Amino acid sequence: MSTRIVDVRLSDKTPNGEAGIRSEIIRGLSLPVGQKTLPTLLLYDEEGLRIYDDITTHADEYYLFPAEENILKNHAEDIVRIMHTLAHEAGEQRPNSESIVLELGAGALRKTAHILSALSKIVPEKMSPAPITYYALDLEQRELERTLDELAESQIGPEMAGKVDARGLWGTFEGGLKFAQEGGLRGREGAAAAADRIRSLSADSARSRSSASASERDSVETPPSTPDAASPDTPLHILFLGSSLGNFSRGADSAFLQALPLRAGKGDTLLLGLDHGTDGPRIEAAYNDRAGVTRRFILNGLKGAGRALGDEGLFAPNKWEYVGRYNKQERRHEAYYRSRAAQTVRDPQTRQELSFLADELVRVEVSYKYTEEDAHRLFTDSNLRPLGRWTDADSGYSLWLLERPPFSFPLLRSPASALSNTPFGVPSLQDFQDMWAAWDFVTRKMIPDSMLFQKPIDLRHICLFYTGHIPTFLDIHLSRLLGEPNTEPAHFKYIFERGIDPNVDDPNECHPHSEVPQNDEDWPSLEIILGFQKRVRARLSNLYSDLESGRRTLTRKVARVLFMTLEHEGFHAERAGTGTIPPSTGGFATPAWESLAEAWDSAPIPTKRTVTLGPATIELGHDDSEGDDASVDVKDHKFGWDNEHPLRKVDVGEFRIEWRPITNGQFYQFWKESEGKVSMPKSWVMESGNVFVRTLHGPVPLKIAHLWPVIADYNSLSTYASVQGGRLPTEPELRLFYDKFECGYEGGRNIGFRNWHPVPSTTGTPSGERGHNGGVWEWTSTVFDKYEGFESSALYPGYSMDFFDTHHNVVMGGSYATIPRLAERRTVRNYYQRNYPYAWAGARIVYDAEK
Repeated sequence: MSTRIVDVRLSDKTPNGEAGIRSEIIRGLSLPVGQKTLPTLLLYDEEGLRIYDDITTHADEYYLFPAEENILKNHAEDIVRIMHTLAHEAGEQRPNSESIVLELGAGALRKTAHILSALSKIVPEKMSPAPITYYALDLEQRELERTLDELAESQIGPEMAGKVDARGLWGTFEGGLKFAQEGGLRGREGAAAAADRIRSLSADSARSRSSASASERDSVETPPSTPDAASPDTPLHILFLGSSLGNFSRGADSAFLQALPLRAGKGDTLLLGLDHGTDGPRIEAAYNDRAGVTRRFILNGLKGAGRALGDEGLFAPNKWEYVGRYNKQERRHEAYYRSRAAQTVRDPQTRQELSFLADELVRVEVSYKYTEEDAHRLFTDSNLRPLGRWTDADSGYSLWLLERPPFSFPLLRSPASALSNTPFGVPSLQDFQDMWAAWDFVTRKMIPDSMLFQKPIDLRHICLFYTGHIPTFLDIHLSRLLGEPNTEPAHFKYIFERGIDPNVDDPNECHPHSEVPQNDEDWPSLEIILGFQKRVRARLSNLYSDLESGRRTLTRKVARVLFMTLEHEGFHAERAGTGTIPPSTGGFATPAWESLAEAWDSAPIPTKRTVTLGPATIELGHDDSEGDDASVDVKDHKFGWDNEHPLRKVDVGEFRIEWRPITNGQFYQFWKESEGKVSMPKSWVMESGNVFVRTLHGPVPLKIAHLWPVIADYNSLSTYASVQGGRLPTEPELRLFYDKFECGYEGGRNIGFRNWHPVPSTTGTPSGERGHNGGVWEWTSTVFDKYEGFESSALYPGYSMDFFDTHHNVVMGGSYATIPRLAERRTVRNYYQRNYPYAWAGARIVYDAEK
């Protein structure tokens, strides 16, 4: 049968892309001894694809394919259901099942068949045209024709009829993604424009097609005809299976994922296969099977190299052998050609000599493996957010479902920017822009206009206040720093300078604060506030321009104002939602709760509930006196709030501490049996006699969230700990635990809006790896008060001093909504009133050492 295949090759319109790969071969073989390479693409010609198919069926040691196939056999319907749900959320007016699926490097489609079958099942009845279009992208036209024809004739062919239309894209990743980015997958006009663009990149494309066979001309469409064009808003689901991303080098992998045409808030997803294997001998066996299929696959690449240079027999197979090895340090398998003897080959076109020593290695492929930290670093660098994960228990191989979030925070690196060598130094303008994206999302996307004149809780101002407070706080400090007038309207500084944090028991008792209008009509309009915000942000941008040009000197005082105003906004972005914002995270996908709960419930747990620490001497705080703010020694300096200075050493005795915070499930049992000893946490809600846990996606059943850390006030959690025979930790005790066992942001810690809810803690697993507490601040028994060496901030005198009132306790760590630079700086000390019920804070139990 004739299969619809679109030619998306770029400048390499000769068969197999050999014209485009020729220079890459010459360049790689001209490198010094020990550095020579050949392009991995050479392995995947028509013959190579068939041999690779043999690897997946005849090489028992190759665990990757059966692991991924097993996941899809058992979970394809679950995966597709989640993809479909996200797509439906993103576009209520679109037909429920309409979507586009693009698979990169499709291969034989045996694994993909499970996805296609599941896609067919979500379409209730046959339609014309089919609402789902599946595109298989691969390098070889005839292999595409063969596999798509076999798919149509297989048992799932009838299932797909009228539901899923399967098509092919002939070309490289680059060509296929260029086609997608320029609208080729959506709409007649977009497809024609994309095809025209692709044609324009090839001077010889017409000659190439004129020499094609009649069957090729019948099956290859350029430009594609799309009378059944999809809507521009149709969700795009990209499949990148088989751990193919492992063929990219570190850094190139994230750049590739970053460039994928995934749109935030449109229901687009990426299903990505990653190999998390760490067993060196098993990995080496997987790439060097006893039957020799992998060896045949690798050596076939020499034919492709010779063919691209003009002589298929240029690299005689009897002069080369395959060598595979696992590089533990780089966490990758490496495939090489080893020259059996000293030899020289000549480029048939240029007559350039390419010489090789005896036993010299030429690398042709790498297959990177990903630790948990590698994976989370990859996703963050790629601006992707995990939605779900399915893992093969035997091998650790995983399929990840990811989305492009509306905003995200990058990893903390050193040097952080041109201005600072540390991520905890002077922030860059990009840091502010990342923060503004988060702030605007929280205040403009999540808080409806109808709520602007409402108080989220009685202990706070109306929501509109905080929209004005953030730019006003920044403007006040810029004016003081620069000696300039306030941005107009200048009177905003009297309304919006400072919020309130009254005593929970007596709201009339409160620190100094701004006097705000009492009637809705007396407040400035949202439009005026947003215009003011825009002007203040432009003012800050101008300051950065002056610093970069040298028109203004960067002193520690300038840097401190920048640090303080950025982190002030970060604190408020988090506090804007502490139990107060109605459920709404439009643009971030609603979690697949049941699927996530299944994974959480089966995750490893500590073999023992506690770990013994101490005695030890630890350091708290760091040296950061405002008395040194005239200094221009800024680049290596770490800034902090006044309660972080100075550096001090504290002795900690021996104690036992629980690996994980108190969970919702544990606290529920206590609360149920406490007979009124503690109140129901404000993080819970009762519906029809059942307890649900609040999230920004709406309440979820306790059975979903029973392993999450419970969010409650200090007094309730302290009572729970006492009944269990323990207590809450001191600040130094919890600091010692964090220093030893917390994994950090790049290790997967649940901070920086990675999720919009807590997750189960991961510390204390049998593997001994570092983990996280699930995404909450943690209460300590340390009262927030003065200490020896404390100096009140001159720039913000009331930041700490106003709360040395014996009512506040220190909280540490950071919640899922805490920006990374706050959550990751080990000296940060946050604080809340002990009976304040809205903080995203939990706690873990400490037991005194047995005497």
